[in-house]
Amino acid sequence: MLLKRLFDFLCAAGGLMILSPVFIIIMLLIKLTSAGPIFFRQTRVGQYEQLFQIHKFRTMIVNAEARGLKITVGQDARITSLGRFLRKTKLDELPQLIDVLIGNMSLVGPRPEVPEYVKYYPTEVKAQIFKLKPGITDWASIKMIDENAILAKAENPEDEYIYKILPEKLAFAVRYAQTRSLTLDIYLIFLTIAKIFTR
Repeated sequence: MLLKRLFDFLCAAGGLMILSPVFIIIMLLIKLTSAGPIFFRQTRVGQYEQLFQIHKFRTMIVNAEARGLKITVGQDARITSLGRFLRKTKLDELPQLIDVLIGNMSLVGPRPEVPEYVKYYPTEVKAQIFKLKPGITDWASIKMIDENAILAKAENPEDEYIYKILPEKLAFAVRYAQTRSLTLDIYLIFLTIAKIFTR
């Protein structure tokens, strides 16, 4: 949808310009508080099941994925002290505005998953989700904002994610796919901001 792409582009470009001082501060803090790159890049599955590299501020130690699961659980020891704050406030997600600007993502849409977990998507769900660009936020991001705390209580966090949380996320993604509109996007953006400040 051309209007949605224009909306995404203008908001992403404006957001990057307005938030540039915040970006600079966070980048300096990351370099000062832990060794490693500023950005975390990870392969995700996007529109039409095309792979892309997502941008996030790094919140974990270097090579964290080689030292544990693809998901983070509760007070994961791999998360840096600054990373905990960035994750709590969702500031680590801001670099995804770059992905929106270049066209790999949208402001609102189904959250992009790693290939390892996409294999658990039912075929009929894939058909609906992957016709859309993945988003920075969606219903699942709002309703399941404390996912890590839920996983921390599970005996087997990965099984809990695959067989309980992931199906719930997919249900929210399908709901968005079936009801999407620019008005809904704007509503979900404001709902996301409100959720971050009131959690």
